[in-house]
Amino acid sequence: MIMRVLRLRVLAWAVFVPLALGACGTPRVLNINATPSTEIAGKVEMFVATTRETSLEPVFFSGERGPRLAFARLDFTVPKSHKTGELELPDSGPGDPAKHFTITNLKRLDLAPIVADVRREILRRPPAERDVLVFVHGFNTNFADAAFRFAQIIHDSGFKGVPVLFTWPSRGQLLAYPYDRESAYYSRDFLERNLRAIARDLGTTRMDILAHSMGTLLTLEAVRQAAIRGDGTFGGKLRDIILAAPDVDLDVFRTQMAEIKRPVTIFVSADDRALDFSRRFAGDKTRLGAISAKDKDIIAELEKLGARIIDLSDVASGDSLNHSKFAQSPKVVQMIGRRLKEDGGIETAGPQLGDRLGDIAGGVVGTVGSTVGLVVTAPVSIISGGR
Repeated sequence: MIMRVLRLRVLAWAVFVPLALGACGTPRVLNINATPSTEIAGKVEMFVATTRETSLEPVFFSGERGPRLAFARLDFTVPKSHKTGELELPDSGPGDPAKHFTITNLKRLDLAPIVADVRREILRRPPAERDVLVFVHGFNTNFADAAFRFAQIIHDSGFKGVPVLFTWPSRGQLLAYPYDRESAYYSRDFLERNLRAIARDLGTTRMDILAHSMGTLLTLEAVRQAAIRGDGTFGGKLRDIILAAPDVDLDVFRTQMAEIKRPVTIFVSADDRALDFSRRFAGDKTRLGAISAKDKDIIAELEKLGARIIDLSDVASGDSLNHSKFAQSPKVVQMIGRRLKEDGGIETAGPQLGDRLGDIAGGVVGTVGSTVGLVVTAPVSIISGGR
C-alpha cells in the first residue's frame, strides 16, 4: 500500500509539475560573440564567485559542486532594441548584438587576479559609486541563466557600482529541487567568506545583497552565521539585504531573523506560482515570498523581527509564473536602482520611499497612528511600521 501511494505521488509530480510550470527546455549556455557592434544600448561588466564545478566551454561552470570558490569576469552588450524588464536572448547560438543580450568575453580568474581587478574597478569610480551589489540567484538556474539575468538587472536598474554574481550549484532542472536546496546549504560558508572579503579587501564603500528565490535561503543562512560569529554587518559595510520572492519557510525565517537582528527588505507576491510548487514540495508550509498585505498578523510579526515588506501581488510582468517580478517589472527594477543610489538604501522608511512608489503606482501614501505606514493602493503596497 505504501509503495503504491509513493508511486502515485511520483506519477502526480511527473505529470503536474511540467503542466504547472512548463518544460525546462534545452539548458542555456554562454556562446561568446566578440564581434563589435554599434547597435548596442550599453555594456555590462560583472565579476563572478561560484561554488559550481568548472566545466568546458560553452558551459564554463556546471551544476555540480566545486571543492572551492572559483572566479571569473564576464562582459555583456545590451541591444539598442532592449525593453526594460525584458531579457532578449536567442533561441540558440551566440545571438545578434543588435537584437540580443550578448556575452563578448568570459575569463576565468584565480583569487589574487580577481581581487586586484575588482579593487581596481572600485577605486577608479568616484566615492559615491564605490558600491558592490552581490546577486544570489534562485532554484532551477544554471550559470548562463544567472549571468544573463543579472546583466539585465544591472542595466535596467542603472546600478553604477561593481556587480558581483555569486552563483551556486543549481542543476537548472525543475525536479532537482532537493539537490538544489542542499547545494544552497553547501554554499553558505563560501558566501560568508566571499562577503567578508568584499567588505575587507576591496575598498568598497558599502555592499548590498539582492537574492532571489532559493538564493534567499542561502543568503539568510550566510548572514545569520556571520551574526553568530559577531560581525553580521561585515565591518559596517553591509547595507541592504533585499529578498525577492524568498523560497523560505516562515518558521525558519523567524529563527534566522532572531539571530540576524537587522532590517531586511522583502518583495512578496501572493500569486507566485513557483512558490506554490515549492510549498507543495516542502510539506505544505507557507513560503515567505507568497504572503501579501492581506496577511496582517504575519506581517505584524515579521516587522517586529526587522522585515519590511513590499507587496507586488498586483504588479503585472512578463513572467508567467509571477516569480521574477522584481526583475521583469520595468518600474520595480528601476525603483530598486533608484533606492540603491540613496545613502539610506531601499529599506529606509519614510515619505521619500512612499513618494517613489507612489510614482510607480499612482497610489496614495498615508500615515497611521504615530508610526509612518506607507501604503500604495495599486499596484504596489509597502507595509512598513504600524497600520
